[in-house]
Amino acid sequence: MKERKSLLATLAKIEGLPVLGVMLIMLAAFIITAPSVFTRPLIYMSFLQTVPPALVLGLGLTLVITAGEIDLSFPAVVAFSGFAFAWVFKNVDAAWAPWAGFALALVAGALVGYVNGLLVARIGVPSIMATLASQFFWYGITILLAGGLQLNLREIEETAVHTIFTGRIFGIIPAQALWGLALTVFLWFVLNRHKFGEALMFIGDNPNVARVMGINVEATRIKLFTWMGVIAAFAGLLLTIEINVFFPTQGQGYMLPVMAAVFIGGTLISGGLGSIVGTLWGAYIIGSLQAGVVATGVTSYWVQSVMGFIMAAAVVINVSMGEGRMAGLVKTFRRWTGSSLESGAAEIAPNEPDAALDNHSYGHE
Repeated sequence: MKERKSLLATLAKIEGLPVLGVMLIMLAAFIITAPSVFTRPLIYMSFLQTVPPALVLGLGLTLVITAGEIDLSFPAVVAFSGFAFAWVFKNVDAAWAPWAGFALALVAGALVGYVNGLLVARIGVPSIMATLASQFFWYGITILLAGGLQLNLREIEETAVHTIFTGRIFGIIPAQALWGLALTVFLWFVLNRHKFGEALMFIGDNPNVARVMGINVEATRIKLFTWMGVIAAFAGLLLTIEINVFFPTQGQGYMLPVMAAVFIGGTLISGGLGSIVGTLWGAYIIGSLQAGVVATGVTSYWVQSVMGFIMAAAVVINVSMGEGRMAGLVKTFRRWTGSSLESGAAEIAPNEPDAALDNHSYGHE
């Protein structure tokens, strides 16, 4: 019995494992019920082609929600950045136009994110309201600048930008899948092995404790939303370059699936704990669900119900197996700050110097 509990505890510490298990069970069910579709590689290549934009958005949103915030503006950033790229590509007659458009799109995303960060961190507007207003504003600006028209970018297929970011490696594997994987690895290290990621977790758990520890909460939030804007712009670029067309509302339809991927992955909605690997698997669960359910021959009336059941199952398994990390975070910050952490804790709870820290492990565990 003890060995079994020890094994379960060890497995629970593997990030994203419960979500991966749900995905494998789901794919096994699809293989059994729709072997003509799910025993062929074509369906998996289609997932690698269509899921990366949502995955990239989910990775950025994971950081935001870990910090106890929310960003509802990323669908508008997808459209706004796509327009910036398309406008430069269509109106600048030069070999470097695609790269200039690419850079301008990332700058546009950074601008939106920076403004969001100022509203939240400096002015004190709740992030849900600031980013909701931002979504309406930037969608409106995009539609106004585009004149409500879509732009055909078929010529983009002949450029290096298309080959590098959405081409086919060995003629088979979509390049955007590797970009999504690379960003997953990078942001995992940021969240789990970098002070910025540790700061996000502390801010999400309790911003007051984070301030006592010496974290510049306002500056960190501005940086967070700026990076979210850049990441959302990158997702918009992957989408625009892949489909070879820009349309003013191309980010619509991403918000709920992306949020579902993040929460299925194990990121706490209240902040303080995020899972980059969980978001990776969550994005592919969401991205493959509808196609899989339809392929099984289930009537379309059941699609939404089946998707809801699988999402709920993934979350329940994650909650059952998940473990908090705040104790480890406290130890990490104590190693960085030494005795100064103890004096800071005393300012929070003069009669119990360690209570604000040692007993502040995440209350949802």
